[in-house]
Amino acid sequence: MRLFAALLPPEDVSDALAAAVDGLRGLPGADGLRWTGRPGWHFTLAFYGDVDDALVPELSERLARAARRTEPFELALRGGGHFGHGRALWAGAEGDLADLRLLAERAEAAGRKAGVAMGEHRRYKPHLTLARSREAHDVRPWLAALEGLTSRTWTVSDLALVRSNLPRSGVPGERPRYEAVARHPLGASG
Repeated sequence: MRLFAALLPPEDVSDALAAAVDGLRGLPGADGLRWTGRPGWHFTLAFYGDVDDALVPELSERLARAARRTEPFELALRGGGHFGHGRALWAGAEGDLADLRLLAERAEAAGRKAGVAMGEHRRYKPHLTLARSREAHDVRPWLAALEGLTSRTWTVSDLALVRSNLPRSGVPGERPRYEAVARHPLGASG
């Protein structure tokens, strides 16, 4: 299974983000980007890649422990940015970012301890991917529009182990499908 650990925004935050993204998609050149769409909106904590089915129960248990060791915290969408010369456009986060980074470190450690072949460790940068491009893009118009992006603050109360089902049909524009295979409540009472 192709898996990652993530935080999923609440429905009303996704509703507000959808309205903002509609505006972004109306900017000139937006058709040159592949927009992720609402089902793909999440804050990735740790990417595990293809995980052997035999490792999934241990990974899930270790993520449950990581979640229990992390108290619920506040988060909101705020602003945006890009990676790779405009190859990825994203919404940013504000709130208890130290707790968010700690949870990301714990999710990465859970994968390593479960025996998942993790890639090179990178400093965690909280982001929710909105669009991608195969080539470099001048994303300044979208960054300017994202400057005013804010959402309500919500309490992050769980983390999800998410399965990514990559498109196989070859149909242009087909997107991956995401399925939460486990949700683990944050905090000692979880």
